Amino acid sequence: MGKVVLVTGVARQLGGRFVRRIQRDPDVERVVGVDAVRPEHHLGGAEFVQADIRQSTIARVLAETGADTVVHLDVTATALGSGSRTTVKETNVIGTMQLLGACQKSPTVKRLVVKSSTNVYGSAPRDPAVFTETTSAKSLPSGGFAKDTVEVEGYVRGFARRRPDVAVCVLRFANILGPTAETPLASYFALPVLPTVFGYDPRLQFVHEDDVIEVLRIASHEPARGTLNSGTFNIAGDGVLLLSQCSRRLGRPTVPLLLPAVTWAGSLVRTLGMTDFSPEQIRLLTHGRVVSTTQMRETLGFDPRYTTAETFADFARSHGPGLLPPEAVARAVERVGALPLARSGPGSAPGPSVVHPPTPSAN
Repeated sequence: MGKVVLVTGVARQLGGRFVRRIQRDPDVERVVGVDAVRPEHHLGGAEFVQADIRQSTIARVLAETGADTVVHLDVTATALGSGSRTTVKETNVIGTMQLLGACQKSPTVKRLVVKSSTNVYGSAPRDPAVFTETTSAKSLPSGGFAKDTVEVEGYVRGFARRRPDVAVCVLRFANILGPTAETPLASYFALPVLPTVFGYDPRLQFVHEDDVIEVLRIASHEPARGTLNSGTFNIAGDGVLLLSQCSRRLGRPTVPLLLPAVTWAGSLVRTLGMTDFSPEQIRLLTHGRVVSTTQMRETLGFDPRYTTAETFADFARSHGPGLLPPEAVARAVERVGALPLARSGPGSAPGPSVVHPPTPSAN
C-alpha cells in the first residue's frame, strides 16, 4: 500500500500545484485535497473534499481517508475571494487547532508538514543580522499574519509533545514570490509606486514558489539517507536584496515617507488597493529580515534551485516592464499625498512625498 496524503488549502494556487506534484511520486497511492471552497483549478487525479478545517468535520474526513501524511498549507496571509481578515485569522489559528486535534486522535497519521513563515521572528531595529531556527524574536509580532504564525507554531509544538510518534516538520518560508504568488509582498511589489520608509533600505530574502513545492514534497516523504525531515527549518534562496535594488529591478518609482511610526501603514496600503498589509509587514520594509538556511541544506537536504535574486528576477519578468505612463504615476502619487500623514508634534511638517524615478543601475 502506498502513502495516503491529505493536503489542506488546495483552493489556492500553491496548494493546487503541490497536489498535482505529490501525486506523481511513485510511493503515493492517494491524494486528498481539502478546502472550504471548491478550487477553480484542476487537481489532477486527486480527490477533493469540501470541508472547513475550522469545523470538527475535519476529524471525520481524516478518519474516513485514513491519511498517514498531512500537509497543512492553509496558513496564509491573504483572504481567498471575498474573505476578510477575520476569516483568514480563524482559518489560520482555529483551523490549525481543529486539524491538530483530528491528527492527535488519528491512529494512521505518521507525518505532519506545516507551512509557516519567517514572520515568526518579527522585524525590529535590534534584531540580529541573521536569524537561526533557535533565535528568539526581539519583539514578538503584535498582529496580522505574523502573530497567526506564532500561535500556529505554538499549537504544533504542543501536538508534537503529545504525539511523539508523529514526525512533525515545520517549514518557515521567507517571502514567497513567483509568477503566481499570492502574498502581501507580491501585492506590494505590484503597486505602480512603492511607498518606502525614509532613511531605511531593508535587506530582504525570497523563496521561489517552485522551490516551495519541492521542499514540501521532500518533507512529505521518509528522510533520505543522512538527512532528517522533522523539526523546524528556515527556507529561503541564497543571498539578499535591498529594497532599493528591488525597486530598480522592477522599474518602479518609490515614495519615501518620513514618518515617526508605522501607524500610517494600514490606511496607506488599503487606499492603494491592498487587502491586508499589517504593521508587521511595514516593519519588514523598515528593518528587513535575513535567516540562516544551514539546517535546510545540511539536515533537511534541500538545495533551492533559485537564489533570492533569481526568484525576484522571475517575479519581475512575470509582471512585465515597470515604468508607467506619467499620468498613471501622477494618479498614484496623488492618492498617497491625500492620506493624512502622521506628525511628530504640533506644527510639524509632513514627511516628503516626492516621487523619485528609478535610476539606471546594473542592479
